[in-house]
Amino acid sequence: MLYRILRGAIGLLVAAGGFYAAQAGLAIWQQNPGSNLVPGLRWPLLALVTLLAALIGYSLAQRLIDFVVHSTRWLEGRLQRTPAQEIISGALGLICGLIIANLLGASFFHLPLVGPYIPMAGSIFFGYLGWSLGTKRKDEVWGVFNLLPRWGGKEKDKGKADGMKPGAKVLDTSVIIDGRIADIIKSGFIEGTMVIPSFVLEELRHIADSSDLLKRNRGRRGLDILNKIRKEMGVNVKVLEVDFEDLAEVDSKLVRLAQKLAAPILTNDYNLNKVAELQGVRVLNINELANAVKPVVLPGEEMTVQVIKDGKEIGQGVAYLDDGTMIVVENGRRYIGQTIAVLVTSVLQTAAGRMIFARPKAAERKMGTSHQGLERGEYQCLS
Repeated sequence: MLYRILRGAIGLLVAAGGFYAAQAGLAIWQQNPGSNLVPGLRWPLLALVTLLAALIGYSLAQRLIDFVVHSTRWLEGRLQRTPAQEIISGALGLICGLIIANLLGASFFHLPLVGPYIPMAGSIFFGYLGWSLGTKRKDEVWGVFNLLPRWGGKEKDKGKADGMKPGAKVLDTSVIIDGRIADIIKSGFIEGTMVIPSFVLEELRHIADSSDLLKRNRGRRGLDILNKIRKEMGVNVKVLEVDFEDLAEVDSKLVRLAQKLAAPILTNDYNLNKVAELQGVRVLNINELANAVKPVVLPGEEMTVQVIKDGKEIGQGVAYLDDGTMIVVENGRRYIGQTIAVLVTSVLQTAAGRMIFARPKAAERKMGTSHQGLERGEYQCLS
């Protein structure tokens, strides 16, 4: 219904324009010497031109409405993807450009012929120039506002200025796919707003739509983890519609966003960890947290493990703790498939995790018995 009303309104507007154009054309034609209009033909001509204009306007109204709707949606999409800082700084630059254009154009307004057109051209030029400079130099524009005194006399941190609560954290794709972040949040060790940039969601969507079955399952699990965090755990999850078109890598965009929000990055990516630390961004690594909460094992302690496979060296067996820590059992190959007691001999901490070396306790007992027999034999020989 609304669509038909709009088409009718456009048809009426074009008909009114055709009527006034035809009326002006007839008036000019009658002013020419020797041009006599047949009596009674004026109104039929006006009616015919008006009717033709109405039909043309009504037929072209559909394309005009579609063009306006598509243009509005495109502009709305661009504005939603554009950060608020860039929009505000661009608007300020546009206002300054128009002010300068009006001040300069007033002096050219009284020139003959071109006088009225110079202010119009100046407004277009300086308006575009102001918008372009405002968007490209938005950091300097907002830096001017940071120099002004804040209301209330107290400075708010940068996270609050961007609409973030204290303790906001930026999530990386790797930590979302990993899945352990949900259990950590549930335990209460991580709190605050979980910030998920739009480019991270886009990367996660591409992984979920991958042709590789493993990648597709990991991407879908990441989306399920996000829904679980948002719905079941009561954590404030904020999807931030922001992008940095001058950067191609997602890691570089994450570092830039973390710098703007003054927030740490939650990640499992080793390379992102190092790059962020070099640029002064705090990183919360889930793998480092997992290594930190593993139980401390000292040489000489006893534990019970199940040997499940061969080791790299001859005679070695390999076992695992519940947290995934690998235990290399010396001379443990013959105990594969058995649960035995072992004694820790040494602990090795590497970048990949913690590795424990041990030997079977039964072998320790035999070694101790042989030492005692040797000592008794030496004592009898001496006596």
